[in-house]
Amino acid sequence: MGQIANKIFQNIHQNNLIYNTCWEDPRCDRQLLNLQSDSRVVMITSAGCNALDYTLDDPSVIHCVDVNPRQNALLNLKVSALQNGQFKDLYQLFGAGVHAKGYDYYRGVLRPTLPEYAQNYWDKNINFFLGKGVRKTFYHHGTSGLFAWIFTKYLKFQKNNYKLAAKLFEAQNIHEQRELYFDLEKKLLNNFVKWTMSQHLVMCLLGVPKSQHALFSADTEGVGFIQNCLRHVFTKVPITDNYFWQLYFNGQYSTDCAPNYLKENNFDFLKKQASNVIQTHTNTLTGFLKQNPQPYSHYVLLDHQDWLAANDRPALAEEWQTILDNSRRGTKILLRSAAYKVDFFPQFVKDAVDFEQDLTTRTYAQDRVGTYGSVYLGVVR
Repeated sequence: MGQIANKIFQNIHQNNLIYNTCWEDPRCDRQLLNLQSDSRVVMITSAGCNALDYTLDDPSVIHCVDVNPRQNALLNLKVSALQNGQFKDLYQLFGAGVHAKGYDYYRGVLRPTLPEYAQNYWDKNINFFLGKGVRKTFYHHGTSGLFAWIFTKYLKFQKNNYKLAAKLFEAQNIHEQRELYFDLEKKLLNNFVKWTMSQHLVMCLLGVPKSQHALFSADTEGVGFIQNCLRHVFTKVPITDNYFWQLYFNGQYSTDCAPNYLKENNFDFLKKQASNVIQTHTNTLTGFLKQNPQPYSHYVLLDHQDWLAANDRPALAEEWQTILDNSRRGTKILLRSAAYKVDFFPQFVKDAVDFEQDLTTRTYAQDRVGTYGSVYLGVVR
């Protein structure tokens, strides 16, 4: 069954855009990474939002690496919109998720500046932004977007719950959030929803492999992992600037609740810098480092080592060794896990890296996403 589950996950990941937005809070990341003008960053691309956020700290270079070329194609499109267009067009594409003249804008302005693989992808999929069909916004495309669309439709069938959720997203303080959330939780987290979230196919749509699902499927003191995540987000962190969850409820960002790359006061800086700083690579992290060896200052690994730890320990060890071979004293390594405590670091990593937990614990108390069990910041000795 494990092999079948992995086949399903790999098939979905190899044939689809998975993430239409990043699902990690760059505000927390930037506090931990402390990027400088000489920083040389290697990170997993995902949807590219956070690479653009890191660019605001003006590092020397950000290498965005992903095995899924569609994720890189998405970042290429964002960088092209920044470099070659106007803010209003960028916002229509990636703020509203709908551009009325998106096809002509793509063909005339964006396409000529894209690498060939990105052209090939968007030639077939620029309709994501045209507002046609049953899924009207870009943010209801990709596998995570499909899940968001399905769940929003499900919620709308329950009119009272939908109205309650809408009030929750409009709450002005934590006290109001708590009252509304706990009222909604009792009604929303029913047996059907819990069963749905336990299904492997649903987790695959969200980019969660079977091995990672197993890390958080067991309850903690009778409360499930997902319930813990929701309680963190909706009862401990202000919802007013939580553009992550606001997006998937509304299907679009708002001008005052959006990633930094969609804020007009950052447009001119990113227009000038993004194409100079960001480089995309379709590769594994190990493959990229072997082909581009040099001492990098920062690594942002997201949560992909959960999969390596469960499915390919030799590859996990090789990745860590390659990272260390391409690090310098003080290099920072930021990673996440679905597990509440990671136990898969090889001994040679523990001997070479200090993991700062007090700082990450304090920082991630204000994490607006809340979908990980733990966060680690390693510093190379």
